Amino acid sequence: MKQYDKNSLIGLLLIGVILIIFNTFFFPSINEVEQEQPLTNNDITKSTDNLTYDDPNSEQVIINTDSTINEELKLQYGIFAISATGEDKNKVLENDKIKVTISTKGGKITSVILKEYETYNSLPLELFHAESSEFNLTFLTGKEINTKNLYFQAEHEGNSLSMKLFASEEQYIEYLYTINEDYLISLDINLIGMENIIPSNMNYMNLEWQMKTPQTEKSKENQDMYTGIQYQYSADKDVDYLSFTSEEDEEKVTSRLNWVAFKQQFFTSIIIAEKGFNKPTFLTSKKNENSKYIKDLYAKFELPYTHKNKEQINLQFYFGPNHYKTLKSYNKKFEELIPLGWGIFGWVNKYAIIPVFDFLSKFGFNYGIIILLLTIIIKLALAPFTYKAFLSQAKMKVLKPEIDKITEKIKGKDPMKVQQETMKIYRKAGVNPMGGCLPMLFQFPILIAMFRFFPASIELRQKSFLWADDLSSYDSILSLPFNIPFYGDHVSLFTLLMTISTLLYTRMNSSMATGQMAQMKWMMYLMPIMFLGFFNSYAAALSYYYFLANMFSFSQQYVMKKMIDEKAILKQIEHNKKNPKKKSRFQKKLEEMQRKQEEQMRKRR
Repeated sequence: MKQYDKNSLIGLLLIGVILIIFNTFFFPSINEVEQEQPLTNNDITKSTDNLTYDDPNSEQVIINTDSTINEELKLQYGIFAISATGEDKNKVLENDKIKVTISTKGGKITSVILKEYETYNSLPLELFHAESSEFNLTFLTGKEINTKNLYFQAEHEGNSLSMKLFASEEQYIEYLYTINEDYLISLDINLIGMENIIPSNMNYMNLEWQMKTPQTEKSKENQDMYTGIQYQYSADKDVDYLSFTSEEDEEKVTSRLNWVAFKQQFFTSIIIAEKGFNKPTFLTSKKNENSKYIKDLYAKFELPYTHKNKEQINLQFYFGPNHYKTLKSYNKKFEELIPLGWGIFGWVNKYAIIPVFDFLSKFGFNYGIIILLLTIIIKLALAPFTYKAFLSQAKMKVLKPEIDKITEKIKGKDPMKVQQETMKIYRKAGVNPMGGCLPMLFQFPILIAMFRFFPASIELRQKSFLWADDLSSYDSILSLPFNIPFYGDHVSLFTLLMTISTLLYTRMNSSMATGQMAQMKWMMYLMPIMFLGFFNSYAAALSYYYFLANMFSFSQQYVMKKMIDEKAILKQIEHNKKNPKKKSRFQKKLEEMQRKQEEQMRKRR
């Protein structure tokens, strides 16, 4: 007979002797029982009336028998009353990247620390902790069972941790956690002997996952802007999301999902189902304005149950950084969590900006220098189009006196006539008024792409340059004792430099404005002032890039101005007037449309 069988036999014999003696001499009378107060959970003590077995790789597992269970617990938890009391202990799984703490109460992950990162105030970066998170499996056994209130038995072996919730030795739920070498944690939920416990008409269990996201970044406002819930549909692999800006948003998703992510600005927690989550899935996101937390994120899933003796549900967790290449390596479209922009703006980031940025990062330069080099590369790539635009503007500048005469002559009579006469002059001179717009067609997607790229780039997080201590947040050089509406309570120098350079650039180009553009000068000056308030609390890297872009534009215009001879342009224009080009089909159609529009206006008059 094995040693633990002998111990069990001896234990049972001793228990029998104790019970006989206790019932004979000490069992209370009926009157005494009525006078006693019901026991609370804290009053329940460990009894010698336990079944035990030993495992060399785990703590001693203790399963209470019915004789020691409080009647009140039996009424509340039914067959799981034997797991209603216990000791809350923390178990740890860790590798070089993450440290995961798992509690025996509820069998849930209570804390995840990313070892390679720190918070803005140099504390260990904890994605969530016990007080701000829940992981709860709920089901019916005649009673509603919430695993978060029950105690699991832990067995640690290698890189795996088994947490078992016993109804009996043959009937239990097991959470088997396995840590990998990266940011993934596997969770296999094993349901053993539950077919006789769960009613036959119940074909699912509910899994609730909740997290209050802590502030880990310098700017709570920016972190809130990028914190929320995203999820992927199983059918078309499309990634959707709840509103990131609403005070509260909730969604009942009636399609099967592959994964749900509780996303923060630079870090994400994702729950992944190998076979997908059954519909419906309930998702809720709430802001915590007056709290130390950013948002309260909640998801409720339905897990299928088919009443077999042994069933397994395979889940995984990703706890890690929002790093594009890292997320993309899992081949589950996790990279869609990084807000790189939609359509062409996202393509510019994915296929142009990120590859160049990653290439420059390999040389070990400071990220401020990398942004400088990136700006130079972009400006050189757009230089041919910029030159063509500047040449077009120079031609329009030469024609400006002639156009001003026409505008003054027909002013207030017929705006359509002014436009037609202006187009005639441009056509005779061989000038394309849209030529100056061509570089903007290329620059605009890049400007928007950068607007999305810099605030979402974890590479810039806590990286300093000059006076900026964190390029992913604002660069405050002066804290104000009061808050200015639409501006804030600090002064960001890069934003200030960007605004001044934009105003100077606007002034330089406004001298070439004609017609309606000349009348809109005030709007051109107003926009940089509005951006001053918006960018003051934004990523310093973005303001720094826009400032550099303006400075390079000044330099390019200075060089191009030296290269372009306005007298030669005037001679060419005079030559073009004497030898006008034939009208293109597009010009003919445009003139025909203008003629018809003019006729309609005359008829109305």
